[in-house]
Amino acid sequence: MLRRIMLAGLAGALALPRLGWAAEDFAAFLARLRDRARAAGIPESIIQASTLGLIPNQQVLKLDHHQPEFTLTWAQYSSRVLSQTRISTGQGKYQETRNLIAAITSRYGVPADVILGIWGLETNFGANQGSFNVIDALTTLAWNRQSHYFATEVIKAMTIVARGDAPVANLLGSYAGAMGQPQFMPSIYLTTAVSFTGQGAPDIWNSDADALASMANYLAKAGWRPEEPSSEPVLVPSGFNTALAGRGNMQTIGYWERLGVRRLPAAQPLSSGMPAALLLPDGAGGQAFLIYRNFSVIRRYNPSDFYALAVGALGRLILS
Repeated sequence: MLRRIMLAGLAGALALPRLGWAAEDFAAFLARLRDRARAAGIPESIIQASTLGLIPNQQVLKLDHHQPEFTLTWAQYSSRVLSQTRISTGQGKYQETRNLIAAITSRYGVPADVILGIWGLETNFGANQGSFNVIDALTTLAWNRQSHYFATEVIKAMTIVARGDAPVANLLGSYAGAMGQPQFMPSIYLTTAVSFTGQGAPDIWNSDADALASMANYLAKAGWRPEEPSSEPVLVPSGFNTALAGRGNMQTIGYWERLGVRRLPAAQPLSSGMPAALLLPDGAGGQAFLIYRNFSVIRRYNPSDFYALAVGALGRLILS
């Protein structure tokens, strides 16, 4: 989810990050932000509880200004995120939650492997949610980037508090403001987070049931098609025309099979007429995947081909 957050934040930025910060600048910005919150109907008590004594968070600024710049191949990326430790942890978490996940699958139509894949990649099954106060972090980013997007997320976070869902101190997440086990931005929480039992506010931080149901609800709302996979590894013949690969060339399974693409023996039975595209993330000689319509649904969660492939791969490895 973080990559999607940062892309959205960059798109909403009105100025480049500044290297010299003045307390007066931040105070003026905070005053304008409080006015926006009042105009949005946030109670004054919540505005004060959220912003009283707030100053720019230097750790957030440091992380935002020193994001690593590197390019990984799929082979490198997958070796990092699909570690045996993560797979083993996922298998243990699945044994703990398999009845819960079965109930969530029944309700939302999203299968266990996808839920487990996202859970594992986002927060290592809830273990790495981030410890930043979300309003603190979002306000710092909104000011430093002069970003309407992040400022709006601050108001949405205040709305969560005003609804009584959680106090300010409990809104914890990444330095970019992504919250809880699903790593939802506040605006996504407000539209998508659910209480699995239907009782009380969604607790995406401490309740596995609420966190996993909220993930499944996000995918269901994004158009998840039950009984269809998102991706699967395949074999391609030597000399295959790599120009045919890519998300934009959606054909059918039968089309690819006629070109020599072979599905693996353990693959889920699917109609030869099902739409599919071929993905070669590392080009000729690397791994090959058929991707289906649900692949684009996972990319709504995080718009990265590598991420969507890893979600499918991690889920398959956990359940294998």
